[in-house]
Amino acid sequence: QVQLVESGGGSVQAGGSLRLSCSASGYGYSKFCMSWFRQVPGKEREAVATIFTPGGGTYYSDSVKGRFTISQESAGKTLYLQMSALKPEDTAMYYCAAKRGSCVGTWTYWGQGTQVTVSS
Repeated sequence: QVQLVESGGGSVQAGGSLRLSCSASGYGYSKFCMSWFRQVPGKEREAVATIFTPGGGTYYSDSVKGRFTISQESAGKTLYLQMSALKPEDTAMYYCAAKRGSCVGTWTYWGQGTQVTVSS
């Protein structure tokens, strides 16, 4: 059974940095996609950063491009999101997600989320 567990959220002042981690277990696919989503109450969940294995191709939303970096190690067993130059509008619940195969379509596995709060 695949499990995703996020950690690393917290409160930070604007301009600061945080690194989120997502520990994946029970996941043994050779081709898979992992992503960080975020959601604020009343809004749709937004994909902010995505990484594909194999190859390591990445995608970033315009709202975080140049400030956030997605990476992984141990063949996807741990996913990271390095967030820098944080803004109050980055405040959200951040979720780790994964799916087998391409990065298109429905995301199969989700973590429970970790809260990020950025104060001005």
